[in-house]
Amino acid sequence: MLCDLCKKTDATVHLTQIVEGKVMKVDLCENCSKNKGVQDTAAFSLADLLVGLGGTEESKGEKVPGLKCAACGLSQEDFKKTGRLGCAVCWETFAQGLGSLLKAMHKSELHTGKVPSKAAHTVVLTEQIKTLNMELQKAVQAENYEEAARIRDQVRALESKLKAGVPA
Repeated sequence: MLCDLCKKTDATVHLTQIVEGKVMKVDLCENCSKNKGVQDTAAFSLADLLVGLGGTEESKGEKVPGLKCAACGLSQEDFKKTGRLGCAVCWETFAQGLGSLLKAMHKSELHTGKVPSKAAHTVVLTEQIKTLNMELQKAVQAENYEEAARIRDQVRALESKLKAGVPA
C-alpha cells in the first residue's frame, strides 16, 4: 500500500481517527509522517494532513494568515475544527486542498450519489428518454424525418414502460 501523500513509498504508518462518528483513515510512509508531525498527537488532525491546511508553520508557533470564505465568513481554522464547509462558495475558497481530501476519503473527487434500487429503473428510463429527445430535435432540424419517426417511436415505447413501471 502506497503513502496517501507522496504516492511513492510504501506506507508504514496507518492512522485512524473517528470524528463525529465518521472513520477517517490515512496511510503514510515514514518520511511523510515525520514531515507532518504525526508523532505529536496533540497537535495532529487528519483533516489538517489531508487538506494540507496546517501543520508545519503552525506547529512551529508561527501564525499563518488563513483563508476566509467571502460569502459566509468561515475561516480555515473553523474548517479545520469542524471538518465542514459553511456554504457553496467555501468549495471554491478551499478548493486547493479539498480535491485531495475527497479522493483520500472517498476514492473519488466526483459525487455520484446513490439511487434506491426500486427507483433505479425510473432514473435510467428518464435519462434514455432525455437523450432520445435531444436526438429527435437534431433529426428534425436536419430534416431527417424517417430517423425522427424512429426515435419518436423509441421515446413513446420508453414512456409507456415508465408509466407501467417496467424495468429497463
